[in-house]
Amino acid sequence: MKVRLFSFLMVGLLLLGSCAGQKEQVIRIDTRYGEIVALLFDDTPAHKSNFIELAEEGRFDSTEFHRVIRNFMVQGGDVFSKEEMPAEEWPTLPAEILPHHFHKKGMIAAARQGNGINPEKRSSGSQFYIVLGEVYTEEMLVTEMEQLQRAFMQYVQLKSQEALRDEYIRLYEAGEYDSLTALMYSKRIEIEDALKLNLTKEITEAEKEAYTTVGGTPHLDGEYTVFGEVISGLEVAEKISEAQTGSRDKPLDPIYMKVSVEKMSRKKVESEFGYQYSDEQ
Repeated sequence: MKVRLFSFLMVGLLLLGSCAGQKEQVIRIDTRYGEIVALLFDDTPAHKSNFIELAEEGRFDSTEFHRVIRNFMVQGGDVFSKEEMPAEEWPTLPAEILPHHFHKKGMIAAARQGNGINPEKRSSGSQFYIVLGEVYTEEMLVTEMEQLQRAFMQYVQLKSQEALRDEYIRLYEAGEYDSLTALMYSKRIEIEDALKLNLTKEITEAEKEAYTTVGGTPHLDGEYTVFGEVISGLEVAEKISEAQTGSRDKPLDPIYMKVSVEKMSRKKVESEFGYQYSDEQ
């Protein structure tokens, strides 16, 4: 009995030692604006291993942040265009879309082609984007906005809503789109009652907390694979998003990147970057 207990304790100690010495592969993205540091998620293994392989082979180096939109995201890593690979030969990755990895500000996700030609939502084999986004009110988060827009347009056609229709036209012609959106939200319950609709969508407490505090892009959830998170240098991504752009949101002055991978213990990650691991990591 004592031998079995001793063996059990030794196995436990070995496991603890293994966890303590566990090494993270920390991603460093260097730009002329500064450095972005990120971690990639273990439960999106295809995306993590692919990104690390490209980085370690130096294939991300000299690619650009080629599409940047303030308060939305910065996108880059077009390895295959840099390497002059024909577009029809660009590799893709299977979707690894998980509900607990959502588009909170600072998340890293894979770009992809649209649903029309990519119904499986397969990811680009190299291009990624860093989420910036905006802060949302709880009302905005729990409302099916596209359905509300359609219902609003139906509602204002009622003869009893002539005044509301006139106000809509006035705001639209004046380009006061924020006020127009606020008007739609203010009429939501009224519209639901009149048209016998339910315009509420489900959202988790974690999503609600994130999107009403740090912000993000919730309308992308469930559509793209989120596979990593910025743990330092998010302000660098914000600076990149403010660059002057031309056609297709491409910076007029190219913003190149150099990507490297550094092995680091979780303990050092926590102490150096103040990052807190979740139970799911």
